[in-house]
Amino acid sequence: MWNDVVDLRDFYVSSLGRVARRMIARQLRSAWSDVHGMAVLGLGYATPFLRSFRGEAERVLAAMPSSQGVLAWPADGRRLTTLTEEQNLPFPDLSMDRVLLVHAFERSERVRPMMREVWRVLAGGGRLMVVVPNRRGMWAHFERTPFGHGQPYTEGQLSRSLRELMFTPLESHSALYVPPVRSRMILSSAGAWEELGLRWFTTFAGVIMIEATKQLYAGQTEAAAEAAYIPLAHRNPGASVR
Repeated sequence: MWNDVVDLRDFYVSSLGRVARRMIARQLRSAWSDVHGMAVLGLGYATPFLRSFRGEAERVLAAMPSSQGVLAWPADGRRLTTLTEEQNLPFPDLSMDRVLLVHAFERSERVRPMMREVWRVLAGGGRLMVVVPNRRGMWAHFERTPFGHGQPYTEGQLSRSLRELMFTPLESHSALYVPPVRSRMILSSAGAWEELGLRWFTTFAGVIMIEATKQLYAGQTEAAAEAAYIPLAHRNPGASVR
């Protein structure tokens, strides 16, 4: 269970899944408040969190691993999903301004090859957001949700892993302080749980979210890395994702 795309879809249309989507999306949009003119890629099962970028970003795409399966998305308009191997993403070098990993990093059996592909397709000044279950949070210990499967991480463990994979962590976020239960009363107060958790109990969040940028090469200054970044709207059209 939870390794199949249909199970993931069904979770996110449930009452508990809708709450999880809303709480995580709130932190994601806080970090990525403006994606105008950018290309946004979701890897894993990221479609519940990509919908808010449609109509704002230049392009929004979802890559779903073959081990998980693929579902058509969105329901209206042109399909924006593709089935792919994690270690062989079908996108040109430097073609993505934002890459979001959800139900991907903690589940992959080949993390290093997958992240090398993410490094390849991410633009020089682009941003990566990795969402994983928090080892210290409640959600990682309940198998009734997809966050109770795969390898959970602490913030320190995820930061070290990203550095080893040639990414530089920039900022951390957290979400899902509401208990993973189906009680209507508790779920209706999810906003209050989030406010309380973000203020006093960040260690026990259900998920950890770390935003990072790629390490271009040893010794390059951050200013030089930013100078190397070319927004999607100003790139060579031949380098864009088709």
